[in-house]
Amino acid sequence: MPAWNVMVATCPSRTSLARIANKWTAMIVIALSGGSLRFGELRQAVDGISGKVLADTLRDLERDGIVDRTAYDQMPPHVEYELSALGRTLREPLTALGQWAEKHIADVMSARDSYDNRLAPAALGSTLDADAG
Repeated sequence: MPAWNVMVATCPSRTSLARIANKWTAMIVIALSGGSLRFGELRQAVDGISGKVLADTLRDLERDGIVDRTAYDQMPPHVEYELSALGRTLREPLTALGQWAEKHIADVMSARDSYDNRLAPAALGSTLDADAG
């Protein structure tokens, strides 16, 4: 088996990292960590995602073996999505990432404010300089 290295531009593991690092993927995995969901339930659980983006992301995750799609032969059509065995290996790290984001958002927002406040006088000065010219 080859030694994969995500830091090498041509390594195929980069596509997996890009998929996993996608914000919608992380939220879908977190939502499916509680068990299977129908499309509408998943769209409700992942607030703000469009139907098209959800469908595209689910298709990509199914292709990568992270999500299993089960279609039931009934009227109206009934489709459920759940994490595959491979997808379940992502539950812990992506749930931890979501928890980190919730726990540290106040720190991140404070850091952003400090950064923006440090830049504000410089940005104002460059605007005044441009107006004077």
